[in-house]
Amino acid sequence: MENFSRLENVIKQLIKNDLSIAVAESCTGGFVSNMFTNIPGASKIFERGIVCYSNEAKISILNVDPKTLDEFGAVSDEVARQLAFNLRILSNVDISIGTTGIAGPTGGTNEKPIGLVFVSFSTEEETSVKQYNFQANRLEFKEKVFNEILEWLENYLDLK
Repeated sequence: MENFSRLENVIKQLIKNDLSIAVAESCTGGFVSNMFTNIPGASKIFERGIVCYSNEAKISILNVDPKTLDEFGAVSDEVARQLAFNLRILSNVDISIGTTGIAGPTGGTNEKPIGLVFVSFSTEEETSVKQYNFQANRLEFKEKVFNEILEWLENYLDLK
């Protein structure tokens, strides 16, 4: 599996640079955390993975502002940004990632279609959000999100 060897390389780079990471997952439901923990040595850099599928979990575990959820909805740039930023602060890690989206096959609207996902990345330097729309079944959707996370991490670590 190509992503497996790519992730091994990312983990080696994180270890080399003494960087820690945590993940807050809504739409990916633990997939990203699972991938990290499949790699020997990940425990040196992987601090935690939190599945925050419900709005209540986002609020009670990761301090997402209920007003933000009310105003923008769980699947939004604003919520994704809070997931990653708050997780980084709460976990005291160097890098945190948040995912929120609509994997389908139901739940989409004209405004927020099935396949919409926001992936957030937070470091001490900045918190950024990327928006994607993947037309795929649920497992493929999670794999595509994971692939984008890997690409971001590879690019980030190339700068180190």
